[in-house]
Parts: sequence; C-alpha cells; structure tokens
Amino acid sequence: MNEKIKQTNSAPLNRVDVDTVTVDIIENALRNAREEMDAVLFRTAMSPGIREQGDCFPMIANKDGKMVVGQFGSFIHGFMDAFEGELEEGDIILTNDPYMTNAAVSHLPDWIVLVPVFKEGRHIAWSAMFGHMSDNGGMVPGSIPIKAETIFQEGIRIPPTKLYKKGVLQSDILELILHNVRTPQWNRFDLNALVASCKTAAKRCVEISERFGDDIFYSTMEIMLDRNKVAMEAIINMIVPEEPRTFEDYLCDDGVGKGPYKISCTMWRENGKAIFDFAGTDPQAKSSINFFLNEDMFKMFFGSFTINLVDPQILFNDGFYDLVDVRIPQGSLLKPNYPAALSGRTHALGRIFDVMGGLLGQSAPDAMNAAGFSDSPHLFFSGYDKKGEWFQLFQIGFGGIPGRPVGDGPDGHSLWPGFTNVPNEFVEAYFPLRIESYETIVDSGGAGLHRGGNGLSVAYRFLCDGSIAIHDDRWLTYPWGVNGGEPGQRSTKRLVKRNGESITLPAKCEGIEVSEGDLLYFDTWGGGGWGDPYQRPVESIMDDVRRGLVSEEGAKRYGVVIVDGAVDDTATTAMRAALTEARGEVQVFNRGGTIEEILARCEEETGLPAPVSPTFRENA
Repeated sequence: MNEKIKQTNSAPLNRVDVDTVTVDIIENALRNAREEMDAVLFRTAMSPGIREQGDCFPMIANKDGKMVVGQFGSFIHGFMDAFEGELEEGDIILTNDPYMTNAAVSHLPDWIVLVPVFKEGRHIAWSAMFGHMSDNGGMVPGSIPIKAETIFQEGIRIPPTKLYKKGVLQSDILELILHNVRTPQWNRFDLNALVASCKTAAKRCVEISERFGDDIFYSTMEIMLDRNKVAMEAIINMIVPEEPRTFEDYLCDDGVGKGPYKISCTMWRENGKAIFDFAGTDPQAKSSINFFLNEDMFKMFFGSFTINLVDPQILFNDGFYDLVDVRIPQGSLLKPNYPAALSGRTHALGRIFDVMGGLLGQSAPDAMNAAGFSDSPHLFFSGYDKKGEWFQLFQIGFGGIPGRPVGDGPDGHSLWPGFTNVPNEFVEAYFPLRIESYETIVDSGGAGLHRGGNGLSVAYRFLCDGSIAIHDDRWLTYPWGVNGGEPGQRSTKRLVKRNGESITLPAKCEGIEVSEGDLLYFDTWGGGGWGDPYQRPVESIMDDVRRGLVSEEGAKRYGVVIVDGAVDDTATTAMRAALTEARGEVQVFNRGGTIEEILARCEEETGLPAPVSPTFRENA
C-alpha cells in the first residue's frame, strides 16, 4: 500500500521509546480529534440522516492504514488495493463501491472519503469518514431497492476516485456524480462535510506531530495498537473456547417472498487465534438482502462487541486483527458473487451481532446478552408536496435493546450506540407529515429477571399524497431470550387508510402509495429477556407497571397478580410456583419455537403469509 504514496520526504519513520505521560497525552489528543470529526460533520452536513441521526463513521489510522481511533475499524487496505495510481499530498479519495474495494464499504449509499495525511512531504497518517447519503440514484427513492437483483439497480457506482487532486476539487467529476442522484443539494453538502471532517483530523495529526516529533507520533500510534492487541489477546483467551461452538439465526425473508435465510457461524480458539467459520450459511439471495461482509469488518465487529462486553475503557482499534481468522464461503449470503444486489444488507448486518452474542454466550451464559441488536429499521416517504416540490424522507427507527447480565435493556434505542433519533419537530418542520404518537410498546420487551427493552411505536400521519417504503426484519423470528428469559415481541407495520381500512404491511415493501390523511403505525421489535422472569423482584415489576412499560395483564408473564392496582401476594406466590413447575428446566435460549413451528404459525399470528423456503433449502 505504501508504494502508492508519493512522498517528497521519504525518510522512514522510526520506532522510539515514548514515556507513558506522552502516550496518554497523544492518545487523548487523537480521541479528541476523532470527536471533533463528528462535531464538524454534524454542524455542516445537510441531510437529517447525517446531521441529526449521526449515520457516519469516523477514523484516524496510522500510515500503514490501521485504525488507531475511530468507531468501527479500518477499511483502508481494501480501499487502496482497488485504487489504481499514486496518491500525493492534497489528494482526497471518494468511493462507494463494495465490489471494487473488497467490501471496504458494504452498500452504495455509504460514501467514503479518505485523506492521506502529509507533514512536510512525509506521509504520517490517514483520516477517513463515511456517511449514508440520502439518495444514490437507484431504482427507488432512497436507493435501497428491495426488489433489486443486481447492484446496477442500486444507483451510481463510484470507483476509488480522486475527488481532489493536489488540493484542487475535480468539479467535473463531482457534478457528474451529483447529476445521478435525486437529492443533489443534500449530497453535495454532506460530501463537503465529510471532506471537512477528514481535513480537520488531518490538521490535528500534523499539529500533534509538530509538537512531539514525527517519530514519537508514529511510535505512540504503534503503542496504542500494541496495547489493544495485548488486551484483546487476554479477552480471546478468556471468552473464546478451544472446543468449537456453533450458533444459527435467521433473516426472516428477502422481501420477494423467499425465506427464512440462515446465518451459521462456528467459533473456536486455535494456537492463540479466534476462528470464525461461516460455513453452513445459506447461499446468496436473489434480492438485495445480501451482506458483503469483509473479513476485517467482522473482526472490527468482534472487537467492538467484546470490548464493550468486557471493559469499555479499552481503546478499540485495529491492533488485534492478526489474532482473528474469519472464513466466509464465496457465494453465500455474506459473500455474494458480483453483481448481486447489496443495498438491503442492513438486516444481516444487525443480525451478525445477535449471532456473535449467541456464540460467545454459550461458554459463559451468565455473561450473555439476549437478542435485540436484530436490525436497523428504515422508513422512506417521498413525493411532491402541495407546492409541487420534491421531498424525500429517510429515517432509521429504533427497537428494544436486549436484557443483559447487568440489568434491563433500554427501551426504544438504536442498534448503533452512536445514533440519535431525528427530533419529531425537525421531521414535522421539513416533511409533509405529522407524528401523532411516539411511545414505547407496552409488554413488547421479553420477560426476564432483567426485562428486554420495549420496542417503539411511531404513528405517522401523511399530510399529502406520496409513496412509502419499509425495511425491517424480526417480524417472523423472535428476538430470543436467554437463561430463562422470554423472547421479545416481533415488529409490525400497519397502514390505516383515511376511510378507516386497516392494512397489515409486510416488513419489507416499497412503492406503497399513501394518501393525505392516511396513518402509518411503525412498530419495532422488543429485546429478549434475560434470566428467570419469576425471580424478578415484584417491586421492579410494579415500577414498570406504573411507568407504562408493563401492563397489569403483562405482569402475569412474571407470575405477578395485580388486583385493583396492588400485588396479591398469595396469588403471586401460587402463580410463580405453578409456572416454574410447568416450565421445567430452564433453557439457555428461548426462540419462541423451532423455525418450522414459527413458520407453521406465521399467518395466524402475523396476518402475513409465511415466506417460501428458497429452492436451495428445499433441495438440501
């Protein structure tokens, strides 16, 4: 990779000793620079998805492309492997193409900006940021078409391209790209914000290097990576067993009637390495739910997941990557063959975290979360308002976070911890709709010693005619409970027409015409419960009832009987004893039944037809 970097000062950077105080100062300066990247982006971007919701991922990497501080890890190697040519000071790269970057980015709406950082002609670091654009010119507004069968239907593909050459904007290239999207103004401002964010980080890196010296700056980055490797080595030895463990979960459907799709992973430790083998995962889908999972991307998911599980104070970076081996079958749902569609990869991306939780928890069930990092539901609403002006809403919904060893799961929270909701006032001010209710769904969290977080119900009243699309999952399979906890409630979507007709909508649908006055109930899933619900303190349940999170009827799932607003102690003791005996031995996982049982009950319980097993499973 470094041979593609043209330096006027090619003197090598040397590893030197750095005292602990200096390391801490530089580490905190880099952490602050990473936070400043977000601040710059949020204050200068235009689309609500980035400015309000925070759908972006920053990174500062060392000169070799390893992330030192950031959110989810480095994609630079895959990026640079696909780049033809030489990089010079002042160059800024833009791309969005998963296939041309070995899945450095996983679908076309995510645009990556990459800046090589130079100081006095010497390459010393990288800064990068990617953000989800409101539109990419695909076959539907928002450019995440459910029915796409190839990536060519998902919008403009940008190969690794010099957006700036030696500091000069390539205006013709930019205008060509923006000519192919529905929201050119938003995309232009968001792209400028990505560039400004990366340039800010580059400036901070140069300032640190000027203060302490190039060798100390370089060496401190290496020390930060080494610290992470030592910490992750201890974590891997602690939580990854030598004996193989396998876990399976399912995407409910592909949006075109087929499903469910299995994701299978086997994990074990061998010669100090954590091995993750996805053999047994179903082949790629015909529609856009495929998730091109870069092996390094999974490593960063694993690192982020385990560090937050074991000790969030550990600095997450790429130092541990050679301690993990990831094996993904070609042609599978997680490594589809070109030119398979990829835009709806959100469902599998979210499910990977549930799979990791199920894998890691088998060796230490008491430390395991339930399921609930299950998806990242999307709503699109577009059309022409009463002034004849085009509008286009893209919004990410929140669900219930799973019950955890340390307590209840948060209610109505994002899959991604850095995301925030778009304020209702903002949505109503800029789009022709009114949000009539925004509340958690009572009893939707799985019962447990620690309750799963409740899902979120948002009621959207449309103030003009338009078209909607919905992208969600966990409508068929349940967010599973663990250690005796019950599954969370599944997601539902219901459109109430202005004439009173109520229509149950599929979790994945597009091109749904809505009229002024129609009302959409967008209800997300609840998190699975953790631990024996019959052991949950009665006081906690009564507090949930008072707060409207659990109903008096729902309290019976915990074996608690409430009469006239007070607990009937005698009836509660008897009910808990009876339920405990009837349940029998506590199971580690409660999925709400086998996948065959869930499919058999599908239409009766959901009002939607069961997906048809894909041909590859019928013939297996």
